[in-house]
Amino acid sequence: MNRLLLPSLLLAAAPALADAPFPIPDTMQGTCYDATRAIDCPAPGAAFFGQDAQHLGTQQSYTDNGDGTVTDNVTGLMWVQSPDLNGDGIIDINDKLTLDEALAGAETFALGGYDDWRLPTITEMYSLMNFNGIDPSGYEGNDTSGLTPFIDTSVFDFGYGDMQAGERLIDGQMASSTRYVSNTMHGQDETLFGVNFADGRIKGYGQRLRGEDKEFYVMYVRGAVGYGVPVLTDNGDGTVTDAASGLMWAQADNGEAVSWQDALVWPRL
Repeated sequence: MNRLLLPSLLLAAAPALADAPFPIPDTMQGTCYDATRAIDCPAPGAAFFGQDAQHLGTQQSYTDNGDGTVTDNVTGLMWVQSPDLNGDGIIDINDKLTLDEALAGAETFALGGYDDWRLPTITEMYSLMNFNGIDPSGYEGNDTSGLTPFIDTSVFDFGYGDMQAGERLIDGQMASSTRYVSNTMHGQDETLFGVNFADGRIKGYGQRLRGEDKEFYVMYVRGAVGYGVPVLTDNGDGTVTDAASGLMWAQADNGEAVSWQDALVWPRL
């Protein structure tokens, strides 16, 4: 059986989130699992009870402003509705930008009567992730109509990789403004963090691809700065409170590797 080190236990009650300046939207995960497959959600006391799908956090909520922008009613951030930056009605390789182009483009970008748009941080970008998506890795077709991306497509436009231009289906990486402190690819590439609503991944991407600057889809954001930046207080009792998210954490992990099944019931083992 695979083992993992249990991270600090999430302790906060839901009412605390409503008063936080930067609440965390729910993952929207609706499926329960055992160690290998999807299952009916278990009853209290049964194995694998208490997993994500059984904890309803602050549900994702968006308002389509009717002007090409979408307001996130949970985080308060406003987003560009579509990565179709050239406005031709198609989301494809022609909309992609390098990191430098994306940063420069934000300086002159205007939409919905606002000109204070910016390239989002990785935590801002990740706040849009909807885990009802399905990873299409291994899918060899080019018909995307039956696929489910990891973003709410009832309000946001979305595009997979441009297969007609030689990209993979999963090449839907979104750029953030958050750079990795070191390099990747054997220390050769400067790296930035991004999310991929095509396959649900969050990872570091080298800024060079086959000798050229890597290009990304871009969705600009505006609103209060500081989302996802913790404001931590040591409560002196083995817990730490994050005033930004409203969450309280155990200060230390359990100190040993356990299975996910056991992690779900810790510290009641």
